[in-house]
Amino acid sequence: MDKLNGLKRTSYCGTLRMSDVGEKVVLMGWVQRSRNLGALIFTDVRDRSGLCQVVFDENTSEEIYKKAETLGSEYVIAVEGTVRERSSKNKELPTGDIEVFATNLLILNISQTPPIYIKDDDDASESLRLKYRYLDLRKAKMQGNLFLRHKVTQLIRNFLTEKGFIEIETPILNKPTPEGARDYLVPSRVNNGKFYALPQSPQLFKQLLMVSGFDRYFQVARCFRDEDLRADRQPEFTQIDCEMSFVEPEDVMSVTEEMVQKIFKEVLDVDVKLPLQRMTYKEAMERFGSDKPDIRFGFEIKDLSDIVKNCGFSVFENAANTEKSSVRAINVNGFEDKFSRKAITKLEDVAKTYGAKGLAYIKFTKDGINSPIAKFMSEEKMGEILTRMEAKEGDLILFVADKNKVVFDALGHLRIEVAKQLDMLKSDDYKLLFVTEFPQFEYDEEEQRYVAMHHPFTMPMDEDLQLLDTDRENVRAKAYDIVLNGIELGGGSIRIHDSKVQEKMFECLGFSTESAWDKFGFLLEAFKYGTPPHGGIALGLDRFIMLLAKEESIRDVIAFPKNQNAICPLTSAPAMADEKALEELGIKLR
Repeated sequence: MDKLNGLKRTSYCGTLRMSDVGEKVVLMGWVQRSRNLGALIFTDVRDRSGLCQVVFDENTSEEIYKKAETLGSEYVIAVEGTVRERSSKNKELPTGDIEVFATNLLILNISQTPPIYIKDDDDASESLRLKYRYLDLRKAKMQGNLFLRHKVTQLIRNFLTEKGFIEIETPILNKPTPEGARDYLVPSRVNNGKFYALPQSPQLFKQLLMVSGFDRYFQVARCFRDEDLRADRQPEFTQIDCEMSFVEPEDVMSVTEEMVQKIFKEVLDVDVKLPLQRMTYKEAMERFGSDKPDIRFGFEIKDLSDIVKNCGFSVFENAANTEKSSVRAINVNGFEDKFSRKAITKLEDVAKTYGAKGLAYIKFTKDGINSPIAKFMSEEKMGEILTRMEAKEGDLILFVADKNKVVFDALGHLRIEVAKQLDMLKSDDYKLLFVTEFPQFEYDEEEQRYVAMHHPFTMPMDEDLQLLDTDRENVRAKAYDIVLNGIELGGGSIRIHDSKVQEKMFECLGFSTESAWDKFGFLLEAFKYGTPPHGGIALGLDRFIMLLAKEESIRDVIAFPKNQNAICPLTSAPAMADEKALEELGIKLR
């Protein structure tokens, strides 16, 4: 293999244009492919900027030409040469008008035949791609995703700095505290028998920074949660974490939407109009069946309970007359002919996966009403339903009757499923909004108690503080989520800054005074010394980049992700620890 011997790269492969014709250049990169036509060799050289065609012909020295004949896929080379205009141009390539005539060639390293092709349309399985991630990351698409991630991160840092925020790092090795998901625990050798926890978020420390008087903090924070994985979830992830003092919800949302607006303009040249729409949690659930509504299309949910209380159809009547249950429906406006009886049965299967016992329907055809439930109802009741649903010829109405949670889950997912089948979910149609006034608590059926919907440090709405003892179900939080196309980009809240309110919140969540001080004593102690009103938000950077890059999985915007079993196929992490290391930690495996 050759040595550089002081040779310096002068240009990146993908940057050369007609304006460079006649220039002497040095390129360095990988061989994408090399075609030997006998008296002519075309070699595509690739680096992170793109491809450039390099030519070896009868004017090339015999020594260099023979060396060029040995080039294989993914060889690492350096080429000296002159830029010239191509006789046969490639309009598909940014550098397709030019080529480099080689006068010197260095082979810096050779490569075995790669187990995956270095091209964007390679159909290698994800497991193979993750095992050979260093090869997968050579692809233009993957490199583009990471450059996009870099650009967005820098935009965020610069924007927040201009807004007076200061970037501060918080500890990775923390005290285990109950914050929602399972902690990743790290045993301490120095303090045998005790454990650190990796941070699920910097929540407590950013609140302490407000107590410390830093006023405006942000961090590109690494977070860790031991939970079941999916396409948009990883055991370790990055969030843009912000906290501000002396603010109310609108202040936090205003800064956030300005930042998001700037990112869309700088990255996609998309104009986002401000202020973003605000929608309460109650409205989002009742209209869309989700606290992260996709508002790119209609098919909104409507409540029919008052109409069907005495309709003659027992399934509807039972739900309409039962507390915390209802009968609701969506109108798939104008697409009745797209859904056969078989297609509706498949939609029913979707509804059943979210707890629904069945799916009733009305097809409003040119020949009139087609519905299995029509025989149970009077013409008058059917007319009231059609009026409420604003039905017309060509519509398909889908009903679910059950507990409210089931109804919202089933219809919320059905409207998304129907929109997918009708190809209505366009990735370049961006609809953003804030969902506000979340419930402070949700009831955990398994534990038979109320738990915090967000976290124990969220401030209730001022007018709802009096309900903490009498009506916890209806206590609203000063919490807000920012949502893009049915996906939560991030969430935040105004925090509790009064130690008495914080202690009351722990009481509501089932903590004794002793257990609250054991888990969170350092925070409660800090609150004794003058804590400003404060609040913040955290945006999932991985998820945001995934949406901007129009990818289906956050694994495609993370350099070295884990798979769905939380395993790194590249390094085989997690792995068994050395017995001596376990012994030093005082750990014995069963």
